[in-house]
Order: sequence, then C-alpha cells, then structure tokens
Amino acid sequence: MVTFTASGSPKAVADRIEQCAVAQGNLTALVVPWESDRVTLNMAVTAVQGDGWAIEHTNLGTITLTAVGDDATSVTIAADAPEHPERQKLASVFERFAEQVQRTVRAAS
Repeated sequence: MVTFTASGSPKAVADRIEQCAVAQGNLTALVVPWESDRVTLNMAVTAVQGDGWAIEHTNLGTITLTAVGDDATSVTIAADAPEHPERQKLASVFERFAEQVQRTVRAAS
C-alpha cells in the first residue's frame, strides 16, 4: 500500500489518475460512486482485455482519495491480492501503474 498527499480536490486528482490509465492503454481507473461520499472518492483500477465483442475487466486494486483541507488530497493506492499465477502477472502491471500515478500526480502538485 502506498499513501501520499497531492494538491487539488479529490475530483481533480481522480481526473489526473484517469488520464494515467488512458495513457497506459490496457487499464481503467474509474470513480465508484456508490463507494464514495462528499469527502472521499474510491476508484477501481482494472485491467481490460478485449476479444471481439467480449470485454473482460479484472480488478487490480483500489485508489482512495480523501480531502484533507487546503485544497489537498490524501491518495492511498492498494493492490488486490493475486489469487492465482495469472493474476500475479497483473500485479506487476498494477505496481507500474501505481508508480506512474505517484510521479504524475506529484508532478502536478
């Protein structure tokens, strides 16, 4: 698990994280409204694999964004535990994404 503080509101930080996922190409990072409230946004990070009309999303982890005042947001990135060998490969994809998020979000701060 990684935790750091970024400048901006949780919504602004979520937008930057979504852009990181789009740049990666095979990931999504989406706010989960039913797990969020006025102070905290929860984001699901998934690997996306398409095969014709079928699209498979595999949960990789969660990003929690919490407003801490003074236009700052606490960012917590937590990976889901890999359950089988194929998921272990995806765990390294999530780790690289988490590193990219830290660099990108901190640089914008």
